[in-house]
Amino acid sequence: MADIARYPLIRHLRGSATAYVQHVRKGDVRHAGTGAGFWFRPLSAVLSEVPVDDRELPLLFHARTADFQDVTVQATLTFRMADPALAAARIDFSLDPDRGTWRGTPLVQVAGLLTETAQQHALDLLAGTRLAEALVGGVPAVRSAVEAGLAGDLRLAETGIAVIGVRVVAIRPESDVERALQTPTREQVQQEADRATYERRALAVERERAISENELANQVELARRTEELIGQRGVNGRREAEEAAAAAEIAAESQARRDRQAAQVQAETERLIGAAAADARAAELAAYADARPEVLVSRALEELARNLPHIDSVVLTPDLLAPVLAKLGRAR
Repeated sequence: MADIARYPLIRHLRGSATAYVQHVRKGDVRHAGTGAGFWFRPLSAVLSEVPVDDRELPLLFHARTADFQDVTVQATLTFRMADPALAAARIDFSLDPDRGTWRGTPLVQVAGLLTETAQQHALDLLAGTRLAEALVGGVPAVRSAVEAGLAGDLRLAETGIAVIGVRVVAIRPESDVERALQTPTREQVQQEADRATYERRALAVERERAISENELANQVELARRTEELIGQRGVNGRREAEEAAAAAEIAAESQARRDRQAAQVQAETERLIGAAAADARAAELAAYADARPEVLVSRALEELARNLPHIDSVVLTPDLLAPVLAKLGRAR
């Protein structure tokens, strides 16, 4: 708002760079402009201040579609006073010369004008649009309709108001209708989620089956190789047994040949020894053939003495010696 300095019988006003200030005295405009500063008499001066900066106006209103469904439209208007002098003439922007504030609520009046105008164009469009169409493509359609309607509105042009932009944020139905409309999509999303879950489970089962089959194939292959190993071990064992039996047979045959050869050698040796002993015995007997009996007896005693065991003492009785002595006497 403008700054007003108070002095006796006179005042000084200092405006801002975003406000258009107009000073009228006796029906004539004495001062006007943006960022103006001037002296005035409070008793005769009529002051007006019109903001010329861009302003935002949020809108929230209800509408009814062609299928009798209530929707809520949320939008925002950006506007400014394109002709502040014209706006000051059509809307009460007058200032209190003592306090520098508006006497009324001009911005509320401007907001009501813009709200009703924008709402009227949006209602006209949504009244001929079904709910599904309004929810799907209603935002750009409502924005275009409101922009076109506000741009061509004569009252706004005659008031000096220019709408710079229109933004439609959302068009939403009632909560229960919105939930009902969301149900098919939610069900479809849930079905897709369930399908993904089932596919994931099926894939997991398939992978588990593949793993089980692989493990079973590995076990079958391991059993086959174990069987081959056992068979090969049996073949190797039989071969080792056969080779061991053949080696034992060869060793037995060799031992038998050695035993036969040893027996033959021993028999030949014994035969030779016997023959030699027989020859020696025959020679000895031939030597004793012409010997006298006492020599033979002496030789027999000598052999007997050689072959008798060890005798510590010998007792000769008369019964033993008598026949011998008798025999010796007869021999003489």
